Amino acid sequence: MTSALLSLSALLTASALAAPSAGAAPHNDRPAGVPAGWERVAGADLTHITGASGRQQPPSAPGRQQPLSGSGGSASAPADESGPLAIKSMRNGRFTATEVNYAAPNTGALRARSTAVTGAWESFAFEWDEADQTFAIKSLANNRYVAVEKNFTGQAQNTLRARSTTAGGWERFEIYHNEDLNLYALRSTLNNLFVAMENSYTGSLQYTLRARSADVTGSWEQFDLYTIVG
Repeated sequence: MTSALLSLSALLTASALAAPSAGAAPHNDRPAGVPAGWERVAGADLTHITGASGRQQPPSAPGRQQPLSGSGGSASAPADESGPLAIKSMRNGRFTATEVNYAAPNTGALRARSTAVTGAWESFAFEWDEADQTFAIKSLANNRYVAVEKNFTGQAQNTLRARSTTAGGWERFEIYHNEDLNLYALRSTLNNLFVAMENSYTGSLQYTLRARSADVTGSWEQFDLYTIVG
């Protein structure tokens, strides 16, 4: 009986020592600023998404777009083996294009302005880096990597531009997927901010993509990814 009481006492003491103190922060592996319901996507996960959502875009030249349905692959390889991806803003329902004809300093700016995928302008390769667990996004319009222009000022600050020949810290992104919404969010690792589509901008930067949101607040930061087929 005495031995049993001693064992129970030892167990209670150990439990008390292991328990967190009142007011201690709960353990949470989710990075700061990432809202509940959004899970980070790895390379192989994105590679094997095949469009089980049932949503389908109408045909366009030269192919058609099939939506991805969920959220890792080899290092520095396109994320989807069936072809490049198109990025559709949920804010205005338009596909992202690379403005290769824009004059400097906005050459290669990304804007959600196309009603359909007409070719390389709206086509992007997502390349997974196993070492740092991030994606680089290459525009097929000019074969340049998308960078976040952190040093730009004013409304253009943190604009996404396809202008880099190699992928370094400026060109790295995390991708998050929300299973309930079946939508995606892009987060720059340069400034740890989510990409938003500037729907209310006017002029040449209307609908431009910028890494400027601390959270996913709504359709501004929500995108759909489509496999370009055909």
